[in-house]
Amino acid sequence: MDFAVLVAGILFLLVLIIKFKINTFVSLILTSVAVGVGLGMPLGQIPVSIQNGIASQLGELAIVFGFGAMLGRLVADAGGAYRIAHTLINIFGKKRLQLAIMVASFIIGIALFFEVGMVLLIPIVFAIALEAGVPLLYLGIPMAAGLSVTHGFLPPHPAPTAISTALGANPGHVLVYGLIVAIPTAIIAGPLFSKLAAKYAPEAFTIKKKLTAFGEQKEFKLEDTPSFGLSVLTSLMPVLLMAATTIYTIITNDGKAIQAVTDQAGNVHYPASLEGFMMMIGNPVAAMIFSLVFAFWAMGWHQHRTTKEMMLTVEDSVKSIAMLLLVIGGGAAFKQILIDGGISDQIAVLFKHSSLSPLILAWLIAVILRIALGSATVAALTAAGLVQPLMANAGINPALMVLAIGAGSLAASHVNDAGFWMFKEYFDLDVKQTLQIWTVLETIVAVVGLLIVLLMSLFIK
Repeated sequence: MDFAVLVAGILFLLVLIIKFKINTFVSLILTSVAVGVGLGMPLGQIPVSIQNGIASQLGELAIVFGFGAMLGRLVADAGGAYRIAHTLINIFGKKRLQLAIMVASFIIGIALFFEVGMVLLIPIVFAIALEAGVPLLYLGIPMAAGLSVTHGFLPPHPAPTAISTALGANPGHVLVYGLIVAIPTAIIAGPLFSKLAAKYAPEAFTIKKKLTAFGEQKEFKLEDTPSFGLSVLTSLMPVLLMAATTIYTIITNDGKAIQAVTDQAGNVHYPASLEGFMMMIGNPVAAMIFSLVFAFWAMGWHQHRTTKEMMLTVEDSVKSIAMLLLVIGGGAAFKQILIDGGISDQIAVLFKHSSLSPLILAWLIAVILRIALGSATVAALTAAGLVQPLMANAGINPALMVLAIGAGSLAASHVNDAGFWMFKEYFDLDVKQTLQIWTVLETIVAVVGLLIVLLMSLFIK
């Protein structure tokens, strides 16, 4: 019955958005209420779940998205994005631009959350697409593939790291095996898939001069723009700060995150001196704060722009992402309703006595949880808890189990996933186009990832 409610809720959401043209955020909230009622949740709990879902998603993302949008717009308005685009085109040429974007996204994705990487890369990718005269999705699909595979397969991202701990897998092994899985998967889901997508969804591959999230792009003379090095340094400052913390933890703490300590009296103590500093700059919020301050100098005062000019840029950037933040919050509210409504518990019961291969079972559970709940991280962590009892007698390498779950947790992203709405809004697509491109891309990552893991399981025990 509850699965029928879930399907009906998704159909209701699509009808509201596509047929009746209701605002996406409003549609998500109305659907969340309707599904909560359908799942038999206490009426008083429904608004609480909606509030908790929005708060859990936007608590950190509000400042990360806000400052990330400001940083990206400062780089763009100063001509830094144009300089980066012009230089990359000269170095790689138009024929190899997809590979260049995918490699850059892969490197950035290792250090940053998917959402942060998307916020930082979109202005640069858009500038490159404009300068090269190619459709934005021609470069956007390889970018999304690079970011997605790192999110699902590679520590120190939250899901692979947490699953490694839960299943007793060595994080170093997960990282090495994860690279073996992630690289070919990104190539197939990125450059190769973009060619197929352009054939069956050609209307999405138009050359756009303007994006809703960024407005009209200015034109620059190359000699008036910041240097390539300074532009790249400013754009990648959050990556560098978080990467520094990651490297520090690998060297000094076996790859485990530096944690605050709670004493017996319940008081929280943060590490002092260098450890405390590294813990701070590795936090996405702190990294964005430091990076934005640096951008004010590098893309502002150093370029002889006035503070007033920069503040106009800042205000415009925030206006452009306001609705995007609400839509992401609405998706999180829908996800929370599904979790609090007990969908994940029912999936656990469904697979309790299955005789499937543990790797395939773990992948399948993660896929169903991903489709039902939306969040890749929640799907992965829940799946890990469900398959953990199988690990003792299965004889499966724990690192491969982590990767199988990671692959499944990325499958079939749709209307209850914040990443779906991010992709839609940033690339100015409609819901149908987003399902045709983003949902298929994520499913390709999940299927190819599983196939490579199964192949590796023949040689790695």
